[in-house]
Amino acid sequence: MKAGIASIRKELAGIYQAEEIESLIFLIFEKVKGYTRTQFLLAKDEILCEEDRSEIGTMVARLKNHEPIQYILGETEFFGLPFYAVPGVLIPRPETEELVQWIIQENKLTRPTILDMGTGSGCIAVSLRKNIPESVVLACDISPVCIETARRNADLNSVAITVLTYDILRNSPGISFPELDVVVSNPPYVREMERLQMERNVLEYEPGLALFVPDNDPLIFYSQIADFARKNLKHNGRLYFEINEALGKECSEMLHEKGFSAIRIKKDIHGKDRMIGCSYLRE
Repeated sequence: MKAGIASIRKELAGIYQAEEIESLIFLIFEKVKGYTRTQFLLAKDEILCEEDRSEIGTMVARLKNHEPIQYILGETEFFGLPFYAVPGVLIPRPETEELVQWIIQENKLTRPTILDMGTGSGCIAVSLRKNIPESVVLACDISPVCIETARRNADLNSVAITVLTYDILRNSPGISFPELDVVVSNPPYVREMERLQMERNVLEYEPGLALFVPDNDPLIFYSQIADFARKNLKHNGRLYFEINEALGKECSEMLHEKGFSAIRIKKDIHGKDRMIGCSYLRE
């Protein structure tokens, strides 16, 4: 195994940072051999069979092409839970965990009805259902592969959520939603002008449909979802978004104009404006 590890380091050098390479090496052996971290450390004198060497070589070749390790492994972790990671579905991000944590901390209801709009992998919906007892959770997306993956991830985590096909921008198909206590969304928010700042593994492999918005209308999803929330939230219902760090002020102003109150922008662990929450008070 020592020779195999040295070979991986050599192949990935110059593409990934040294610390990231060590993390990738462990993930590779965890997948191929099923090792825990302790077993991995104790097995470095083990001789790899040809089948293992071939599988590892294939994974390293994919990493050299900047393919995300989550797609290579077919799985990832979010909020301490396992999730399938599938090409065509956005990979869950750590900052989104902070959004989930915020919603859980603020919830004071015993049986809230929650809708996750643009659910992708289902990571937000599944995590909320898992951590808010007796919650009723719905999730929607326009992508068939996201719909299937969200349902699989709910099954994987043994939770019941309702996953619906729904086009946020066109309000179709017409669905009669129940009155909602919480609407949450991590919609597309990367402006086209920001493409040059993004890594190859994101640009070349993750779905642009879940990432990009026009430069001249970057709040297109936020505005549409806010209008939806005004119609479907209960009195004093809550709306939460993950946001583009550069557009917190614009998003706050848009929500204020639409009649939302108690608007709060929250920073992530890196000090970036990454979340916004607000209430809707019906007259």
